[in-house]
Amino acid sequence: MWKTVQKGKLMDFTSTVIIPLLFGSLGIFALFRLLQWMRMRAYLQEAVVVITGATSGLGKECAKAFHAAGSKLVLCGRDSEKLKELVQELCAVKNHRKNTHEPHPVVFDLSDTKTVVNAAEEILKALGHVDILINNAGISFRGTIVDTGLDVDKKVMETNYFGPIALTKALLPSMIKRRQGHIVAISSVQGKISIPFRSAYAASKHATQAFFDCLRAEVEQYDIEVTVVSPGYIQTNLSLNAITADGSRYGVMDKTTAEGQTAAEVAQVVLNAVGQKKKEVLVAGLTPCLAVYLRNLCPRLFFTLMASRAKKERKVKGS
Repeated sequence: MWKTVQKGKLMDFTSTVIIPLLFGSLGIFALFRLLQWMRMRAYLQEAVVVITGATSGLGKECAKAFHAAGSKLVLCGRDSEKLKELVQELCAVKNHRKNTHEPHPVVFDLSDTKTVVNAAEEILKALGHVDILINNAGISFRGTIVDTGLDVDKKVMETNYFGPIALTKALLPSMIKRRQGHIVAISSVQGKISIPFRSAYAASKHATQAFFDCLRAEVEQYDIEVTVVSPGYIQTNLSLNAITADGSRYGVMDKTTAEGQTAAEVAQVVLNAVGQKKKEVLVAGLTPCLAVYLRNLCPRLFFTLMASRAKKERKVKGS
């Protein structure tokens, strides 16, 4: 009898308190996500978005994602023909829910910092201002430190570090004047940890992380957002186009790259990160994420694992 009464009270409590509370919480969460989506849509629609390295890989997928969101795109790259093809491809996509705009191509080599200022002037002259800058263009590296010439280190740094910060600095004054802007750096997990035989690439991404962390703090007073996105392996031609210790093309699709996330998936993460004004996003699998934390929490173990990895890679290349 007593057990039956207690069971009845429990059922009454569940039906009158727990279930309504659960559904109420789900309703609040759904409303929050809806408001978040609406705010992101308003933030991206009609925004002038500059994307470097737009003709392939992640840059191309970002162009598709932001174009679909209704942004006004400025597509930057070295190959004018590929830029024209991308513009035509995007213009052929009809979006009945949003007003889409014909992208504006700007041809320049990011590794040639002397041309960057001219490119920035061209962008501002054509569009008037820049709302969002996505520093995406980059080059990878494969080789041992002892065999790598300093000119190769400089080449990687020019493309991955000096080029993006030159463009950022060229556009920053106009953002400060308007007290509005959003700067995005596509970094890498290797901007947080370093793995063997990637020295020049990892160094450039570490520098990128440090620069944009400093920038974030300095421009907060002007209401300018800074987002650093750090992907792991992405299914792009990054490893194929990587340069080696002697400056030649690597030309190999690494297994880790081939098995990585698709560029379209990462582009959606970038779109959401920008729309939600996130400060930093780590886009990687469980192992790279654990490695980032291990480097900080137990560096001795991390260094031992990296040394072991270097030894294994040497054996594979030597076989």
